[in-house]
Amino acid sequence: MKPGNPPLQSIRLLDQVRERIRYLHYSLNTEKIYAYWIRCFICWHQMKHPRDMGTPQLEAFLSMLATQRKVSASTHNQALSALLFLYREVLDIELPWLDNIHRPSTPRRIPSVLTKVEVAAIFAALEGQMSLIAHLLYGTGMRLMEGLRLRVKDVDFERNINIVRQAKGNKDRVVMLPHSLVAELRQQMLASRTLWEADRLAHCAGVEVPDALAVKYPKLGQTWG
Repeated sequence: MKPGNPPLQSIRLLDQVRERIRYLHYSLNTEKIYAYWIRCFICWHQMKHPRDMGTPQLEAFLSMLATQRKVSASTHNQALSALLFLYREVLDIELPWLDNIHRPSTPRRIPSVLTKVEVAAIFAALEGQMSLIAHLLYGTGMRLMEGLRLRVKDVDFERNINIVRQAKGNKDRVVMLPHSLVAELRQQMLASRTLWEADRLAHCAGVEVPDALAVKYPKLGQTWG
């Protein structure tokens, strides 16, 4: 067992994977992806336990992904990362061949960039909240889920900034808030406030809060911020 990692309490292998991922505070998306590839690896080898497999089985699985499924380099790396996590973090097996497996190189691609006319055409086809979200993503550089998860308390109208919480890599960052979106964003907050007050009268559950804050502050998810 690696120093600092507590003993696993779960019995089933995939439950152990999830337990270790949550202990290391990986994202939920990473948990789903790793569990998927580990399950594929085991099923492809006819339900053989990973402890009983080694270099030939892992290389055969990765070769199948590249030659038969023709997955992209990024997907191939994703599957490899999941298997390395399984052996190193869950099974606590340090095998020399793990370090000798080469990751496929991801080719550089020229990004597709829309022209101003194309962007304007997209905005013209959107209405209401969808239009606001699109303008917010375009004007701030936020990712889709960052825009959808933006909370009231993280919008600072005085300094014209948005604070993005738990972004990629579980890091916080600050993005600028365009002046052209201030009025529309304030109006959206008024509409959200009405919905929030109705939820409180109906005793509806609040929003999700990270980690164990819901236990420490039971009413935190129901606050306006």
